[in-house]
Amino acid sequence: MTNLHDVRQAFGVLETSSGIQTAAMRLERGEASGPLRNEHPQSVQVLVVFEGSVEAQIGDRRFVMQAGDSAVVPKGAPHRFVGASDEPALTFNVYAPPAY
Repeated sequence: MTNLHDVRQAFGVLETSSGIQTAAMRLERGEASGPLRNEHPQSVQVLVVFEGSVEAQIGDRRFVMQAGDSAVVPKGAPHRFVGASDEPALTFNVYAPPAY
């Protein structure tokens, strides 16, 4: 067991099994998860915002996610997330199958 709040770096894997993986991401205002590209072409990602807000881009879609919002990143979709709140944004991510 790993607690989401224990992740202090920008990205950290929490748990991994043969078919699924969990991770946490912490983004300061303006900090991006990376460039707009596909970092895990074989995995679907589900992202849930737990604290703060993020600007999301998944393919051609752009939207702001607040605490409690979730989004699915399909396999092969270019995407990125950018911190959009004064406090750090904290997200919980699920990858199936594991991506990292």
